[in-house]
Amino acid sequence: MALPGSVRLRALGPSSGAPTIPGTVGDALRDVVTWPADLVPGEGRTTELWELLATLGAADLGVARAVEPHLDARAILAQAGIPDDAGRTWGVFAAEGPGVRLDATQEDGGWRLHGTKPWCSLAGLLDAALVTAHLADGSRGLFAVGLREPGVRLVDQEWVSRGLAEIPSTAVAFDHVRATPVGAPGWYLGRPGFWWGGIGVAACWFGGAVGIGRRVHAQAHGRDDPLLAMHLGAIDQRLESARRALAEAAALVDADALDAAQGRLLAKRVRATVAGVCEDVLRTAGHALGPAPLALEAEHAKRVADLQVYVRQQHAERDDASLGQALAAVEAPPW
Repeated sequence: MALPGSVRLRALGPSSGAPTIPGTVGDALRDVVTWPADLVPGEGRTTELWELLATLGAADLGVARAVEPHLDARAILAQAGIPDDAGRTWGVFAAEGPGVRLDATQEDGGWRLHGTKPWCSLAGLLDAALVTAHLADGSRGLFAVGLREPGVRLVDQEWVSRGLAEIPSTAVAFDHVRATPVGAPGWYLGRPGFWWGGIGVAACWFGGAVGIGRRVHAQAHGRDDPLLAMHLGAIDQRLESARRALAEAAALVDADALDAAQGRLLAKRVRATVAGVCEDVLRTAGHALGPAPLALEAEHAKRVADLQVYVRQQHAERDDASLGQALAAVEAPPW
């Protein structure tokens, strides 16, 4: 329950006016193409967008994980001034990995992709994706590509994760596949909107932690158990810190008050805050509930496993070091 006067941004519950939640990843991919196309961060509805992602995450992190990149892709296309009226499902494949590389070259008046892109979630189910590729001058560009085009091949790679089991992420090989540039070289990484997408992912993590917190609340409700109450209080404190970080970030984004460098700092701070909260909630809930829900409750066990995998998109100490390096480069301390 939001306290009077608190900054809005919650994971809505089933009786709180929440949208209809798709029941499965397949349902989500079918439904999301019909959702409004104007949920673009930085255009006045950022709180609504991140609240939607948190609500989905609190219900099912697999569904949130399927929906988030589609909404991010549509926002990117809108920011680039490229309409998408084809009703396609989208992914965003921007990761890099050792031993693989995707290049974009100009051939016969157009662009072609060749090479391998790692970590392409749901590539076998999506219609299209925005992918980053290396250019001849050493920069990187963003390209829209159909995933059913000739020359697109999923690399045979088993997805063994118990978390997000319905969101397989494998490499995709491109053999001179036609692609359309989105923005100028470097535009994708240089725009403030790049960092807004990263905070949207953190909103999904927050939702997953809320779902776990609700399970602890259900255990504690009406019981005279001081230790359980202590765990519930600790979870509430942590979830509130994540919620407030996201709400403040949404207000800053919609105020258009940040340049790309400031947006980068904001995203790094918010993602680190929310990731730390998730790890604390996972640990505290385990202490509060013991082994029975993990062993006997499919929904809870899935949510825990999903969040453990999903939150690892935050690179822990590496991202802390990156934040520290960015702060150290500024003459005045930020506090």
